[in-house]
Amino acid sequence: MRGWLAALAALTALRLAVAAVTPLAPDEAYYWVWSRSLQAGYLDHPPMVAFFIAVGTALAGETALGVRLLGPLGLALGSLLLARAAEDLFPGRNAGPWAAALLNATLLAGVGGVTMTPDTPLLLFWTAALWAVARLHRTGDGRWWLAVGVLAGLALASKYTAALFGAGMVIWLLADPAARRWLAGWHLWAGGALAVLIFAPVVAWNAAHGWASFAKQGGRAGSGDPADAIRFLGELVAGQAALATPLVFAFCVAGAGAATIRAWRGRDGAALLLAALVLPGAALFLWQATGSRVQGNWPAILYPAAAIAGAALLRAPAWLRLRVPALVLGGAMTAAAYVQASAAPLPLPRRQDPTLARLGGWPGLAAAVEAAARQHGAGFVATEEYGLAALLAWHLPPGRVVIAMDQRWRFFRLAAPAPGVTGLLVRSERRGEGPPLWPGAEVLPGSDGRLLRVRRGIEAEAYRLHRVATAPGQPAAAVLPRRGD
Repeated sequence: MRGWLAALAALTALRLAVAAVTPLAPDEAYYWVWSRSLQAGYLDHPPMVAFFIAVGTALAGETALGVRLLGPLGLALGSLLLARAAEDLFPGRNAGPWAAALLNATLLAGVGGVTMTPDTPLLLFWTAALWAVARLHRTGDGRWWLAVGVLAGLALASKYTAALFGAGMVIWLLADPAARRWLAGWHLWAGGALAVLIFAPVVAWNAAHGWASFAKQGGRAGSGDPADAIRFLGELVAGQAALATPLVFAFCVAGAGAATIRAWRGRDGAALLLAALVLPGAALFLWQATGSRVQGNWPAILYPAAAIAGAALLRAPAWLRLRVPALVLGGAMTAAAYVQASAAPLPLPRRQDPTLARLGGWPGLAAAVEAAARQHGAGFVATEEYGLAALLAWHLPPGRVVIAMDQRWRFFRLAAPAPGVTGLLVRSERRGEGPPLWPGAEVLPGSDGRLLRVRRGIEAEAYRLHRVATAPGQPAAAVLPRRGD
């Protein structure tokens, strides 16, 4: 026991170090802007990630480590709770440390543990809710339903996919004869009321903003083209095998299958609980992939329960022999991602290196943008991309006004630009040759109007500069907060 706790502590220390030295990604900077304008909801997601960043930056300052501080710490706590949940569900099998190790060996957890996105608090609270249900199952004490409700509500305030936890609970309660007794008691319903109460501010925010966030996240649809369905399904399966790492993915899939078979044959409540927390989500993501692309991070919530199933139910000698190789392979893949993201020793082009596309060259680009703004006497710097705008707000020197133009900024309590000021619009060439959203934008000619974002001499992205001016009646825009304001 002490050995795996020491390993978890060392791994957490490593993740904190990586979080401190790795540049912010555009989405992380965007969520940092959220933390500077705290509210009960946002267009993209519920607000928990903003509160995590606000706490982290209050403790460690407005630095990369401050933004990400609760990521490594939350994953460590979630690992402890996952191990405890495995011991409660399958006592005597020593499944807890192995379940936690399998989860930590995935790229989803390894990379997610050093970045800050809505999946960060979601995975923590989802795992904590699973732990509370396991305690309920082990002790038979109905008061644990209150903890389940609080933790499930916090998960739902992190990301809407936490609704799948509630769906799993309903399936477990209806399918397990031993669990049905809770339907007649007050504890279950009180726990549900607590979850609703915690999520109520998000609902209220949506009601006040035309249900914008619910509509955005609930309105995802695909083409329905069979060729697209085959491609998206292949991407989903291959992507999960890579992000979970191949051997851990095999453990999780086989473990979920074993839990399903065990629940079907033996009416095993613990196995049924795990199956109920994996299969509905897996079915949903597979169905969604028949019409649209499923992002690789979305199924991350399925892995805590699947890791317990793989550690507790796969007891054949062949599986036991694969445990250590699975951890070694997963650790090696995660270590390679850490090194490339923080130090970039491999000179890979953008199409082969996602760390270059997301992380590379932002300080240099910001310096070039600031130099251009000074050269042209710009009163502000603006952009149409929310992630680029947030990163410029993060990197540009104090006093430089940064304006973001996008309809999403209508849902923030941020100041509108002052009219009658001239500035520079930074626009990625990936947006094509169409006209900018900013009315009257004039492209700067020649080499002065083109900037490159590079890392170690390798191009990540090219940008064009436009001269623009603020005016009444222009599309939605906001002045972004700056570090130290």
